[in-house]
Amino acid sequence: MSDKTEKTKDDKPSAMERIAAFIVDKRKAFYLLYIGFAIFCVFSGNWIRVNDDLTSYLPATTETRRGLTIMDEEFTTFGTNRIMVDNIAFTQADELAEKIRKVNGVKEVAFDNTEDYYKDGAALFSITYDGTATDDVSLNALDGVKKILDGYDVYITGDTGNDDSASLDAEIQVVMIIAVVIILLVLLFTSQTYMEIPVLIMTFGMAAIMNKGTNFIFGEISFVSNSVAVILQLALAIDYAIILCHRYTEEREHLNAHDAVVIALSKAIPEIAGSSMTTLSGLGAMCFMKFGIGKDLGFVLMKAILLSLLSVFTLMPGLLMSFSKLIDKTHHKNFVPKITGWGKLAVKTRHIMPPIFIVLIVAGFICSSLCPYAFGMTDLTTMRKNDTQIAQERVNDKFGKQNTLAVLVPVGDYEKEGDLLKDLDKMEETDSVLGLANVEAMDGYVLTDKLTPRQFAELTDLDIEVARLLYSAYAVDGENYGQIVSGVDKFGVPLVDMFMFVYDEMQAGYVTLDSDMTKTIEDLHVQLSDALKQLKGENYSRLVLQLNVPEESDETTAFLDKVHETAAKYYGDDTCLLVGNSTSDFDLSTSFSNDNLLISILTIVFVIIVLIFTFKSSGLPILLILVIQGSVWINFSFPFLQNDPLFFLSYLVVSSIQMGANIDYAIVIANRYVELKKTMPLKKATIEALNQSFPTIITSGTILAAAGILIGILSTNPAISSIGVCLGRGTLISIFLVMGILPQILLLGDTIIEKTAITMKLKLTSQNRSGNMRVHGHMRGYVSGMVDGEFNGTIRGTLNAALETDAVENEEEESANGNEE
Repeated sequence: MSDKTEKTKDDKPSAMERIAAFIVDKRKAFYLLYIGFAIFCVFSGNWIRVNDDLTSYLPATTETRRGLTIMDEEFTTFGTNRIMVDNIAFTQADELAEKIRKVNGVKEVAFDNTEDYYKDGAALFSITYDGTATDDVSLNALDGVKKILDGYDVYITGDTGNDDSASLDAEIQVVMIIAVVIILLVLLFTSQTYMEIPVLIMTFGMAAIMNKGTNFIFGEISFVSNSVAVILQLALAIDYAIILCHRYTEEREHLNAHDAVVIALSKAIPEIAGSSMTTLSGLGAMCFMKFGIGKDLGFVLMKAILLSLLSVFTLMPGLLMSFSKLIDKTHHKNFVPKITGWGKLAVKTRHIMPPIFIVLIVAGFICSSLCPYAFGMTDLTTMRKNDTQIAQERVNDKFGKQNTLAVLVPVGDYEKEGDLLKDLDKMEETDSVLGLANVEAMDGYVLTDKLTPRQFAELTDLDIEVARLLYSAYAVDGENYGQIVSGVDKFGVPLVDMFMFVYDEMQAGYVTLDSDMTKTIEDLHVQLSDALKQLKGENYSRLVLQLNVPEESDETTAFLDKVHETAAKYYGDDTCLLVGNSTSDFDLSTSFSNDNLLISILTIVFVIIVLIFTFKSSGLPILLILVIQGSVWINFSFPFLQNDPLFFLSYLVVSSIQMGANIDYAIVIANRYVELKKTMPLKKATIEALNQSFPTIITSGTILAAAGILIGILSTNPAISSIGVCLGRGTLISIFLVMGILPQILLLGDTIIEKTAITMKLKLTSQNRSGNMRVHGHMRGYVSGMVDGEFNGTIRGTLNAALETDAVENEEEESANGNEE
């Protein structure tokens, strides 16, 4: 292609053109800046801390969040694993259990010949380690256990050694590779030149690197944001680069490369900025969620969109300029077909499809309101399963699921703890209960039983006088002098406290016992120390319950209420806390009900405001919102119709993205329709609007739908997979409604669009006349016939008239008039 025209010296560039020219002229400086920033981001990407725990994003006032904070501060939770070995004899399994107990770092192995641990040729080892789940001592011990079990049919579950982040990162890398291949194929199909594709890839590759490398500014981000942000950034923001590419191609038809880039950028900046506002509005609404994951994901994706805009506005123009010759040489035929037939069908069905759509959205609203939400990930399924999920299913099938509940009660009253544990143990919903007040120590005594000096002497074979001296010393240590004055013979001290006191006195050299008793005290000290770390804190004691109810159900919710009521009998209202997966799910459900309404309202309000400013109409935005909101309702009807629980986070995230991003498809068609109807009949405008919009919608929609579907199919994380499935399905539904329903709605609703147009407050009255007329003043509408007179204004359409010399010029070419080369 030859450069046809250049701008003349008399043309006065606008402010936007001067900015665009600066960006293009200084492109090498921008290249250096981006290269330097990219190198920085490669290193800073490793500074990001990823949080795998969704409960940490619960509001600080929720019971689960308060309880978890207390447990982190006051208790130690040792790492555990439930390891099943299938197809093994009991004697062989028992030998393995003994070998595992000898592994350094293994604290305890629970295994016996009951159905809780051996069933149908499968053995279950419940292993507790010396450290927490992430401590090296626990991880090294697990490695030792794996070596012992090497060669057996082994299934490992539990919190120790379960690196979900590494597994998710590996999956997302695969998704990214496949997504890039799909994007390349889509761009090859929809592009106008082959060389624009590398420009698009370089532009968004840089934007993705910058977004990933700047996430450290948040300190910590969730695993959801870390895994899906790059893919969603590419899928949501590639429209911006495509718009600039198309603008450049149009301007290049009659301008040299430099001027074409400058003019294209000056025109594209306001267009792209306007398009991005709906997406930013939808993501911004997520930031108002009480559940902190919304703010986390909203901030990361909003930053991604802004960095994509920056890359498109400041990097891509230079790339277009630098590769302009190659772009010129690699033009190819347009592979995107015209869809005139579809447009004609849309016109013919304008009285059929809208009523069907009304039925669909009413049904969608009803079904989506009945959507079965899940607030925990235990019972969710994914299309693919990783080794951990397969192992969990096998163990659960053989030995049943575990549902653990911690009850935190004020510390200091062992009798109340004991009575509460007895009440809880009697409940049908509990399989076992554990607390200091029901752990057996020696000879039938539990750790919290109060023993007198004589009872303690009999238990430990101590001389009674030595026991009395120990009790007196204990009273002095606790500044309980009244017991010494009244005599210590009736002084009862909890067994656990006395054992710990005796051990401390032995270590200090104040007490000397025989070798057998010394060894007994030392062994007891290890066990008691572990028990105290897990069950007794500075302000709270922890009771641990194993439940036989599902993690999420009405029965479980009723049981939690019953536990609260029972604990309140001993400690009063609002003093005890319940912590577990079941309470987390309940708190998430409570937060969701509030966030759902808030996000829905804010998203619609924000988008409507943007659309009103875009179209200068109050009626058209309502029509567009109706179509996209209908797609949201239909999308979330599927879980109800399939009787498949939907992870609640999927609804909050995807509904915001659908309303904020998919509505761009509707905006593209509406924009074309509004412009075209000024120069042609409404039916023809509708058909042509679909033809002109189809390449943009099919490009953007295919990429976003493909990204979502890939995430849904390939991710084994239930939360991520659920978001992907809903996003892919919702995008496809949005495309269908925008292409198959919106045109008819625009045709039938044109009167509403016109009557709700926001224009300058001119006193205009509707006129419908024919014949010869003289018009003075402002006129808006359509004229068909012979005109003769002096005019000063804009004509949008086809001109066929006698004119004074140079009395007319095309607005689009106004800035391009000059001498041809």
